[in-house]
Amino acid sequence: MNEAITLSGGVVKRPHTLADGRELLYFDDADTTLPPERAADARHLDPRPATAKMRQDVLTGEWVSIAASRQNRVFLPPAELDPLAPASPTNPSEVPSHYDVAVFENRSPSFGPLVEDANAPASLEDLRALGLGRTLTSVGRCEVVCFSPEHEGSFATLSASRARTVVEAWADRVGALSALPGVQQVFPFENRGEAIGVTLHHPHGQIYSYPYVTPRTTRLLASLDSYGPSMFADVLAFEQAGERVLIRGEHVTAFVPFAARWPVEIHLLPHRHVPDLAATTAEERDELATIYQRLLRGIDALYDTPTPYIAAWHQAPVHERRDEVRLMLQITSPRRAETKLKYLAGSEAAMGAWIGDIPPETSAANLRAAIERADAAVLEAGLARYPDAALPTAAHADGSLPDGATTAAAIAGTVAEENR
Repeated sequence: MNEAITLSGGVVKRPHTLADGRELLYFDDADTTLPPERAADARHLDPRPATAKMRQDVLTGEWVSIAASRQNRVFLPPAELDPLAPASPTNPSEVPSHYDVAVFENRSPSFGPLVEDANAPASLEDLRALGLGRTLTSVGRCEVVCFSPEHEGSFATLSASRARTVVEAWADRVGALSALPGVQQVFPFENRGEAIGVTLHHPHGQIYSYPYVTPRTTRLLASLDSYGPSMFADVLAFEQAGERVLIRGEHVTAFVPFAARWPVEIHLLPHRHVPDLAATTAEERDELATIYQRLLRGIDALYDTPTPYIAAWHQAPVHERRDEVRLMLQITSPRRAETKLKYLAGSEAAMGAWIGDIPPETSAANLRAAIERADAAVLEAGLARYPDAALPTAAHADGSLPDGATTAAAIAGTVAEENR
């Protein structure tokens, strides 16, 4: 067993290894009640699948990873067979011990498990060269991030301490994965809800480490070439001066973008240039955890039932343009009404030509009201449990809470932790 490592925010990382050689990392909350010892993985597992291959689409230059082992993934198992729950005598899961946050290599990865291979891409230039029938080894790493040992819940319902631990785990893994040979871009993300296509209800996210710069980022780099290196700073200033701001913090601002594609779409940008989560400070991670939870609670307050979403942490490529591409969180949902979803039909799916259903300004107003309702519910829960606490009772016009929001979030987190 490797020794524990203390990270920022008081989070402790404990490295372990699963029975088939995959890496498992426990991230303990700063206020954890767990003992330092963790059980070994006693399972007898089949060998890991062969590393996937990727084929180039010469019409677009894009690479498609062919990972047939993904067909064997578990699909919506009952709670008693949850593969992300702590292992028990009747459920030999992927995580041998109880945990706060756990990260492990995916058993059926889209990229990897090899990060080096004789037929791996030789360089970014090699990847960009076009040719019929080009096939390369789809090297990389795919990891699962378990937000909680509980089968039910979501990131929005985590305690404040637990949310901070997840953000710390993301930052740690982004740094480690970016250092692996063959990795060109690292992407933490979360899918929530069956409408999005999740295969596990357990609150979790994933991290993909790609052997190429993704198509979306490639288009972004072309925009930077056309606009200039100040593009992200100018977008932030433009949005901060407009009517679509949702939350403006000390370090980050969240807003509905000017050309939003989805019925629910939120972007969040840091106020300074930060290429990825690994480059954020402890104070920025504190605020990211708090504001990210407020945004997700707001999305869930739009309707009477939880809203499906994809949360995507866009980051700079590992080896190019890191002084120009800024970290950005994008949260999207196809939910356009209580019982209606936006489906990508002919124009969007086939041609990439988007048609928005809701004016972004209307969406921003709806989200600000929902965030205010969610904040009020947090404050009400805190006051009910702690009646002597001095908490704010109203949000600013931009949806942010006045001084004391951190206290409110901390109390809400304590309530959530006590109710677990």
